[in-house]
Amino acid sequence: MRKVVSMSDFGRLLESQIPRLHRYARALTRDATRADDLVQNCLVRALDKQHLWRPGTNLRAWLFTILHNQHVNEVRCVVRDGARIVREPDTADSAVLPSAISSLQLRDLKRAITVLPEEQRQVVLLVGLEGMRYEEVAATLGVPLGTVRSRLARGRCSLRKIVEGALRMTPRRSRKSGSPRRAGKDRKLRHAQRRRGS
Repeated sequence: MRKVVSMSDFGRLLESQIPRLHRYARALTRDATRADDLVQNCLVRALDKQHLWRPGTNLRAWLFTILHNQHVNEVRCVVRDGARIVREPDTADSAVLPSAISSLQLRDLKRAITVLPEEQRQVVLLVGLEGMRYEEVAATLGVPLGTVRSRLARGRCSLRKIVEGALRMTPRRSRKSGSPRRAGKDRKLRHAQRRRGS
């Protein structure tokens, strides 16, 4: 027999998860307004689909799955429609740390997380920030457990390198024409032209 949860009880359970949902949405979108909208849409959908949730199962994982899927759909729509999302500048929304060094390290880590590829960032945030188990993350993102472990390992390794200054703090997509890869291609092109000309 299935246990029934009243609407008010379910509402209280949802309410207790809002801070975690908002934290994850903010990390995904990097925009407070879009994060608020994403969480609100997630909660509306959860209320609408309450009958699909079984009491006694992990509500947090269920809600994170809804939030994740809505974010993915939103990104797909933006890509399909060619719209551009404008991000607000990063603001310090965490508690003030007692030492300036700790504050700078936290700022560097926050920036480094934004540079990670989306798949790695999601796993790092769910495991590191939300404290979810690997199995929960796999269920939330709809990927195999091995994929979660792999993305987490690559994400942590990249974060270490970024924070230590071994990697540039710019996303891969924004390479400029003067980048090392482009310079190598330009050199090869000039060499080929010289060979043809002689």
